[in-house]
Amino acid sequence: MKLGILKTDALKPQFVEQFGEYPDMFARRMHAIDDTIELVTYDVQKGIYPKQLDEVDAYLITGSRSSVYDQEPWLDVLKVFVERLHNAQKKLIGICFGHQLVAEVLGGKTGKAEMGWCVGVHEASFTDKAQELGIEQASFNLVSSHQDQVLQLAQGSQVIASTPTCPNYMTVLGEHIITVQGHPEFDTEFARQLLVMRREIFGEDLYGSAVESLQTPADNLQVIRWLLDFIK
Repeated sequence: MKLGILKTDALKPQFVEQFGEYPDMFARRMHAIDDTIELVTYDVQKGIYPKQLDEVDAYLITGSRSSVYDQEPWLDVLKVFVERLHNAQKKLIGICFGHQLVAEVLGGKTGKAEMGWCVGVHEASFTDKAQELGIEQASFNLVSSHQDQVLQLAQGSQVIASTPTCPNYMTVLGEHIITVQGHPEFDTEFARQLLVMRREIFGEDLYGSAVESLQTPADNLQVIRWLLDFIK
């Protein structure tokens, strides 16, 4: 399978040196499951897109520091591209910002979460819809790092997993789109360093509880496996 990574952010140089960019993180996770997957990166912030939709078999939209409602020219172009993917029933994975963008473009609504920042490892519980997809687990743990979230689902979208503070945590739309608010590409050390960087923004209480939550193992590979199974 050939997967196109729609890269929507550039990490700080100190992070890149140790962890790579988002496409590198996804490559490590996916190749741990299937080393035959070929990943192609399209830096959409720089206007780089495939010449044809079928240049790859499926697409993945990464996380980003941007909000989907920011007034940025590159975002306007990306939103049109997401519409094209949906209209063509092209397989698509949305991660965090990508999860929110799909909802915003396809008739839903993204905005600030009522609780504010949601960081650290959180447990998400599956809905009955997940069982229809062959998912037998009751729940999973995943790192979250967001202050925006999906407030209203895209038209036709269905929730397959929720957390107490993020009801629309993981969704599917038809048989071609799957999205999740959490970050299966993050390892524990990267998540910890992000928390340290934003410590003053979070405040000591939230920072402390988020760091403590990182002691709970995240189900990164299992979530990646579910995402890949869906688009295959």
